[in-house]
Amino acid sequence: MTYYINKTITANFDQAIELVTEALKNEGFGVLSEINIQEKLKEKLDVDFRKYKILGACNPANAFKALQQEDKIGTMLPCNVIVQETDDNQIEVAAVNPVASMMSVENEQLTDIAGEIKSKLEKVIASL
Repeated sequence: MTYYINKTITANFDQAIELVTEALKNEGFGVLSEINIQEKLKEKLDVDFRKYKILGACNPANAFKALQQEDKIGTMLPCNVIVQETDDNQIEVAAVNPVASMMSVENEQLTDIAGEIKSKLEKVIASL
């Protein structure tokens, strides 16, 4: 089982961010955070890096369910979705596979929630 769900799309980087944000919204997610890795690596290490953003996506209803089952599950929230420019000037979008992530948490009550989130993230990626 891979730890991510991904797809390469045809779009420019900024368009891809907009498309992913809208697709997440359509599946009940909001973007709580956005980390511009290219910018941060330049600022902190003075290195050049490809366009790469991490979107911290949250589905509030499912996050609430998960928090009710496992009080430390917040260490694994929100669901990260990356948008990156590849070496061949393509755009790859990848989302965490929450089922794979939850395998490390010994709480079977999270299995259904993780499956539901995985299904939603698969729809997001497929819709791009």
